[in-house]
Amino acid sequence: MARTTESGGTPVPQRLLAAATRLFAERGYDRTSVQEIVEAAGVTKGALYHYFGSKDDLLHEVYGRVLRLQQERLDAFADADAPVERRLHDAAADVVVTTIENLDDASIFFRSMHHLSPEKDKQVRAERRRYHERFRALVEEGQRTGVFSTATPADLVVDYHFGSIHHLSTWYRPDGPLTPQEVADHLADLLLRALRP
Repeated sequence: MARTTESGGTPVPQRLLAAATRLFAERGYDRTSVQEIVEAAGVTKGALYHYFGSKDDLLHEVYGRVLRLQQERLDAFADADAPVERRLHDAAADVVVTTIENLDDASIFFRSMHHLSPEKDKQVRAERRRYHERFRALVEEGQRTGVFSTATPADLVVDYHFGSIHHLSTWYRPDGPLTPQEVADHLADLLLRALRP
């Protein structure tokens, strides 16, 4: 993407995404117009359509940027030279922290995913599946090597962990008693305890 910026130096695509994220979080995707997004970003509709083909593309990118970050970090944890239980704990905690740090993006997506075009929906599902498969491979590695119990299928273990993450937006509050890292460590510890032989 071209790095067209305003005098403040913020690239137009970032301004559009920031405005869309705030408005989608406040009003909902379906109750936010393209005009409201461009006004909030201080750009024209032409600029929006230069960087994003549609409001649907903005919704896709809101989630896509978080998923790309999480995939990159998961790959780094999975490829690290550490025992499998350490790699899984680090990956399990990291996805919680990065979700909390991008809670608006995640909640917008889960609330509005059904608005995506069939093509974008299919693309997102494939990207999420890739992430889940890489995460599951860590569980399976530990089960195969006897570090983790095989009593619960790896798929169910992964669904259990991600189910708790998908509900973070319903209860987590930044001014609450736990920091993002404390929540992450508790949930990762729960996951590892469930896998003990």
